[in-house]
Amino acid sequence: MSSDKQDIYPSQEQALINGLKDNIETVIRSNNDSIKWLLASFFSGGHVLLEDVPGTGKTTLAKVLAGSIHATFKRIQFTPDLLPSDILGVSIFDQQHHEFKFRPGPIFTQILLADEINRASPRTQSALLEAMAEQQVSIEGERYPMDELFFVIATQNPVEFHGTYPLPEAQMDRFAMSFKLGYVSKEDEVLIMDSQRYSHPLDSLQACIELDEIRLIREAVANVRISEELKRYIVDIVVATRGAAGVAMGASPRAGITLMKSAQALALIEGQGFVTPDHIQELAVPTIAHRLVLDSGTQYSGSQTSQVVLEILQDMPVPA
Repeated sequence: MSSDKQDIYPSQEQALINGLKDNIETVIRSNNDSIKWLLASFFSGGHVLLEDVPGTGKTTLAKVLAGSIHATFKRIQFTPDLLPSDILGVSIFDQQHHEFKFRPGPIFTQILLADEINRASPRTQSALLEAMAEQQVSIEGERYPMDELFFVIATQNPVEFHGTYPLPEAQMDRFAMSFKLGYVSKEDEVLIMDSQRYSHPLDSLQACIELDEIRLIREAVANVRISEELKRYIVDIVVATRGAAGVAMGASPRAGITLMKSAQALALIEGQGFVTPDHIQELAVPTIAHRLVLDSGTQYSGSQTSQVVLEILQDMPVPA
């Protein structure tokens, strides 16, 4: 694979992506690839699950992305008493016209923050399933389409925390990526304190990208080249999870599709017109690990699903 000028995307998409990334970084400081991965999922049409301890910036990251785009944004604070109708909406009787009228819930938006999603009951969590998987919701026998930009950023606290419910496997499979933000360095933590001494940087955040420009980037992602060898490489990785030791349920075909699209988006973000094995290897854990279910014996031994994926990557031959 060559790296000549023909393999670098035109400056228009690159300038838009860099501008959005820089805008986010005016508020969020990160010592890992979380911002890049979030954008890769967003540009490839997936949804993101952020799992970490409270106070690491999960909610702020979602707000910053929404504030950087000229898009509608809504937030749902998941609580134990939240009902599916609180998310989807309800029909209310109009006394003037003597008929029921549907009042849409907060799910009808372009960017949705599902905050602390695992504090709600599994029944309420499932209200998001159809919208995330099929870009529509069914309410009282009627189907309502979601906006084409519909993007869910869900946050959750570790499952061992009090008052949390594990997300169903079917819902975990709907998230394109799941990763942790982690703690920032000591130097960055001091800078965060300085930046919030008088006001929060979110208060002065300005949108820097339009919806038409997002559509342009998503079209460019779909046109990023990926070879047949790399497609088979992705399938081999996904299939290997189904027979891995200690795994009760491996990754679904949706995982392979997601990894391919996310790798295309990552290549575009990095200014390349083609996918390389490095892109696939970088995103394998955040796109696959959360979909795996370990058997009880392996769970009790302290093993992690991310370890399973890393071992598969280590043993899998890499296409030349």
